[in-house]
Amino acid sequence: MSRERGQASVEVLGMLPAVLLVGLVCFQLLAVGYAKVLAGTAAEAGALALAAGADPRAGARESLPGWARVRARVAVTAGRVAVRIQPPAALRSLSGALEVEATAAVGS
Repeated sequence: MSRERGQASVEVLGMLPAVLLVGLVCFQLLAVGYAKVLAGTAAEAGALALAAGADPRAGARESLPGWARVRARVAVTAGRVAVRIQPPAALRSLSGALEVEATAAVGS
């Protein structure tokens, strides 16, 4: 019976890396999705500021939380506000590859 208990412990330890990898992938997917939502909200805030005659870059940046504000790039061209955000990533090289973008336009 003690041999069976030892075997189960070995199996659990063998599964641990796989469980951690699945958890890391889930975290990364959630981070990308949240960054996409934030980018859309910031683009909309920038477009509203543009329509009101205010600075659209400041409007977009003010709508973002601190971590996203540092990782965001805002571009304004011809009545369109585009916001790009790099989500947090476990590997720095992944962060650039997972960058998300959202745009909003001021209608005429």
